[in-house]
Amino acid sequence: MSVPAVLYQDRRFLIVNKPAGLPVHAGRAGGPSVEDYFPQWRLGKDGPWLAHRLDQDTAGCLVIALKKSALLAAQKCFAEGRAQKTYWAVVRGVPAAAEGVVDLPLAKVTQGRAWKMAPDKVGAPAVTEWRLMARGPNMSLLEFSPRTGRTHQIRAHAAALGHPILGDMVYGGGSGPLHLLARKIVLPLEPVLTAQAPVPAHMAAAMKACGYAAV
Repeated sequence: MSVPAVLYQDRRFLIVNKPAGLPVHAGRAGGPSVEDYFPQWRLGKDGPWLAHRLDQDTAGCLVIALKKSALLAAQKCFAEGRAQKTYWAVVRGVPAAAEGVVDLPLAKVTQGRAWKMAPDKVGAPAVTEWRLMARGPNMSLLEFSPRTGRTHQIRAHAAALGHPILGDMVYGGGSGPLHLLARKIVLPLEPVLTAQAPVPAHMAAAMKACGYAAV
């Protein structure tokens, strides 16, 4: 797998376009990961560091800190909910409304070696805004803006809407590649950190079927 494309770079950060299927951490079974490329991105003796995480099957904007001070600043930004994250997803079916908010706490549920995030009244708070961007034959393109940063939040909330993301085998979207893109991220630091990821090839056809030109 080729080196992830750099979407933004300064002396503090890189934002790279993580391909779908590439994990951020090395797994027990081996294989490539984002961390394999750290040596060529390193500026000093230490680092770089992941400022946050993306699921292995999610494509798009991934923030990497090149300095420890930058890492701490980014982590504080994420922890305080000031990071502005925008996701695009092609989902099964078409919502009845044009937009909405999912306010549904989530908790991890384990079954054998498998696990998922499930609605739980005493789980961690999880809130996601969404809007309908385009619709096609039994599918639609939704934009998600999470207010919180729970594991699998977009995937679990899409399923809770009754419209799981295409290719999401865990939450009911069927087989194949996951049609989820971390489209844009903005960290309100000084200076502001922002980047936008292009639509991956595996999502472009489905978006076209929804009448939306992929860019």
